[in-house]
Amino acid sequence: MLTKKQKQLFDYLKRYISDSGISPSFEEMKIALNLKSKSGIHRLITSLEDRGFIKRLKHKARAMEIIKYPIDNNVIYKNNNVIEIALIGSIAAGNPIEAINSPNDYISVPSSMISAQYKHFGLEVKGESMIDAGIIDGDIAIIKHSPTVSNGKIAAVLIKGDSVTLKKIKILDSLVKLIPANPTFKEKTYFETDIEIQGELKGIIRKYN
Repeated sequence: MLTKKQKQLFDYLKRYISDSGISPSFEEMKIALNLKSKSGIHRLITSLEDRGFIKRLKHKARAMEIIKYPIDNNVIYKNNNVIEIALIGSIAAGNPIEAINSPNDYISVPSSMISAQYKHFGLEVKGESMIDAGIIDGDIAIIKHSPTVSNGKIAAVLIKGDSVTLKKIKILDSLVKLIPANPTFKEKTYFETDIEIQGELKGIIRKYN
């Protein structure tokens, strides 16, 4: 998955190299993407190269080749065992925090953790309200995008359109209870019309310093 600017540059490079057999200059790329400085182009080129989409040929001017293509708008396939999904922000495992809806990074996850039939995204956990479910502050929650989940599942929930939290779901007629996994936090109840299920928790990625 690429950011909007990364995708614009990738598409421009693909067209230019296909038409001319060489890569465009930094000045041409800057103009094509309507950027103010070449440093922005350098960052985009570096990010595309780091993700394995392009390769700069050493000791050759305007020499760049396309290595691989984005599979779709959801994931980047790195190999048979690992894919990259969008890390779109943070999610509260405590009190709800403001929702973040645009990708700002990517995270590699085992392909066995997700299903190709669904969109997936990552959210960094903030807080300790789900600690008894094995989810701690700083974890990356891997979410399968879905507007519904079964009773008892842990889900990412958007509350009243502006805050998002990670909680166990219990549905009672027109009410939805958001249940923490930490006795120091209280469960909260909302009308069904006040919340939107963003997806079901499918796994946790934990980094150790």
